[in-house]
Amino acid sequence: MIQYTHVNIVAEDWRALADFYIRVFGCKLKPPVRDHKGEWLSRGTGVKNAALAGAHLILPGFADDGPTLEIFQFAEMADNGASSANRKGLRHIAFRVDDVGKMMESVIQNGGSCLGEIVSRRIDGVGTLTFVYVHDPEGNIIEIQSHKPE
Repeated sequence: MIQYTHVNIVAEDWRALADFYIRVFGCKLKPPVRDHKGEWLSRGTGVKNAALAGAHLILPGFADDGPTLEIFQFAEMADNGASSANRKGLRHIAFRVDDVGKMMESVIQNGGSCLGEIVSRRIDGVGTLTFVYVHDPEGNIIEIQSHKPE
């Protein structure tokens, strides 16, 4: 069996970032809050003296047993520089919404920022895609999108 479970964001302040995703996107806290440390965590993560705290958030549109957004904060963190849409590796998470502009404004009002501008494009076989890339308060990229079928 293979089943998708979560995507992780390592945060400077896990509580503040979790609160952002709860307020703006309607995620819900999935107890318990995590507070892990020890040799087992260091072995599993490959991080010497690993210690972390955080939580899983239930994503909008999913039940309690669905995939989650995991937001953790390590006691010691490495810096990786500014995030950009064309950097190698995992780049963004995406939320489908009814009103891209309204959600973009909510992101900004809650401490996020714009990375791009709202655009719409008809895509054969899909319909009209409207989207924008934004940053959450810690600079992680979020795609906000809506689709109108053909």
